Amino acid sequence: MHSPLQRTPGEQEYRTPSDLDLGRRSRRLRVDTLIRLRWLAIAGQATAVLFVRFGLGFPIPLGLCLLFIASSAWLNILLRLRFGRSDRLDDAPAAAMLTYDILQLSALLYLTGGLENPFSILFLAPVMIAAVSFSGRMTLALTLLVVAAATGLTFEHYPLPWSPRAPLNLPFLYIAGIWVANTIGAAFVAIYASRIAEETRKLADAFAATELVMAREQHLSQLDGLAAAAAHELGTPLATITLVVKELEKQLPPASDFEEDVRLIAQEVSRCRAILGKIASLGDESGTIMSEMSLGVLLEEAAAPHRDFGVAITTAKLGDEPEPICRRNPGMIYGLGNLIENAIDFARSEVKVVARWNANVVEVAIEDDGPGFSPDVIGRLGDPYITTKKDRRAKSQEDSGLGLGLFIAKTLLERSGAAVIPSNLAPPQSGARVVIRWPRAVFEPARPVRGEESKKAAFGG
Repeated sequence: MHSPLQRTPGEQEYRTPSDLDLGRRSRRLRVDTLIRLRWLAIAGQATAVLFVRFGLGFPIPLGLCLLFIASSAWLNILLRLRFGRSDRLDDAPAAAMLTYDILQLSALLYLTGGLENPFSILFLAPVMIAAVSFSGRMTLALTLLVVAAATGLTFEHYPLPWSPRAPLNLPFLYIAGIWVANTIGAAFVAIYASRIAEETRKLADAFAATELVMAREQHLSQLDGLAAAAAHELGTPLATITLVVKELEKQLPPASDFEEDVRLIAQEVSRCRAILGKIASLGDESGTIMSEMSLGVLLEEAAAPHRDFGVAITTAKLGDEPEPICRRNPGMIYGLGNLIENAIDFARSEVKVVARWNANVVEVAIEDDGPGFSPDVIGRLGDPYITTKKDRRAKSQEDSGLGLGLFIAKTLLERSGAAVIPSNLAPPQSGARVVIRWPRAVFEPARPVRGEESKKAAFGG
């Protein structure tokens, strides 16, 4: 599937949505968020250390513990002086901040009993933040760092702060169980959270790409209004020029050398007024020629840009009722065109576009004679970033596609009230088939009443 931002050679600077930001910068970690979380950790660590030493009276290397806690406080102060509240970090600096947090927590646990300390569960916090914010590679690196720190703390650490009158000696098997729990917990959190975050990011990117396409279509629609406004503004000076030319024609003597020039000016002014009249009609919503189109015209306009791709496109219209007429909808034209383009990519020789309708339903079926959809993809077609390039034999493999084209086409068509149903042709035929089905009342909201229908409407029949 081609990316929706690759439709013309003149737009190569927008080759894929990955070349655009699509709001990704807004999803980077804010420095203010990291600072606030670290202040929360500092408060919790200081409270726990002081309570154990002075509240419970257990022996603890208080000076070293407070030194590591103070280092986090100084780091927060430096970050606050260096960055503003709205600044965001790239992945590498943010990962470095989390690396520091893991090492600082490891140092405190080393001084307070290692994995025997119940606060070793806090190892999961940096892994969770990394999983929802960074790529899989960085998340894996931080997870391995947590596992390495937990492994070292299993064998080397200060004694767990406890009452000297009743020493606590936990068996190694129990400590090994804590190590296994921390390791499995970190791995589970990393995998689960990263998958959820990745799906959310892909959906956000896909919707952002859809908004870009709709914005471009809206800009094209706005050009009609701007053209009509320009035509209106130019009408007055052209009328003045026409009046002046007519006066010159009256005042010129017979057989004047300028007679032909004045006549040419009059012709060109008339031509300009005719052109402006056509332009002005583009913004006229009441013009049925521009604002309404039959189903056949809709299909032809969607298929026309793809007829030179080396694949035959045949269209057929089947229906006993009058042919449906809909309002011009750029989203419908784009969606149908994208589906036809996708069929061309995988067709061997022919793409069929068949339109059927009756009194209740309008249906368009797009079929190709290619390999069809693979079973593992057909159930997820229309989801963002589900591409068929890797399992359907494309005619051009240099563009692998991102799966956004079908997602956007499906979204635009469903927005127009259609249901999009992908399937494969029944054997012995091979190929893919996509059916787009509208209720006729939705496709043709202003359906005219004719003949017997008008009589029934008049008499309430």
